[in-house]
Amino acid sequence: MKCNLCQGQTQLFFQGRHGAYFRCLHCQGISLSPEYFPTPEAEQQRYETHNNNVEDVRYQKFVSPIVKQILADFSPSNQGLDFGCGTGPVISYLLSQSGYSIAQYDPFFCNDQAVFNTTYDFIICCEVIEHFQQPDREFSQLYSLLNSGGKLYCMTDLFTEEIDFKRWSYKEDCTHVFFYHRQSLEWIKKAYRFASLQNQGRLIILEK
Repeated sequence: MKCNLCQGQTQLFFQGRHGAYFRCLHCQGISLSPEYFPTPEAEQQRYETHNNNVEDVRYQKFVSPIVKQILADFSPSNQGLDFGCGTGPVISYLLSQSGYSIAQYDPFFCNDQAVFNTTYDFIICCEVIEHFQQPDREFSQLYSLLNSGGKLYCMTDLFTEEIDFKRWSYKEDCTHVFFYHRQSLEWIKKAYRFASLQNQGRLIILEK
């Protein structure tokens, strides 16, 4: 199969209970074979099991790296988009408490197509990009929605060679269908002409 991100050649990497995973020989991304992608109904059922309470202190701590970085990089006068906000848009909630204006979009729980009629100073994708079944199209759209100088904040677990994929718990969520390598991020930066890339652990920042 072709890589779902860069269209490069792939080879079979692992066969598990959720299906066959292929690793790209070019960008090093790992994709679940499309024939094993969950249906939209299965995806929604899985997401509805997430107990994402915006008042949960542990949940707030989990997203704090993105919140702190946005507070440092932008002011309340800047417009943001919480892309894939899910059932508990905690980042939007926390930033709104500081006076920020955050639009929200989620294909299952906040499917407001009007958000695509404007552009944003920053976009949030917290625990979202690993769900992209067509990451090439998704990143192209996200880039187009950013203003010049705008930033895309992503949070996900990156795959490294030190990880034992067979025992990697991150792949056990059936809705996690694409796993990024550092080389995948470099490909995204170059392919979509982002000006810069920062990788701070699980936090990834791409600037237009």
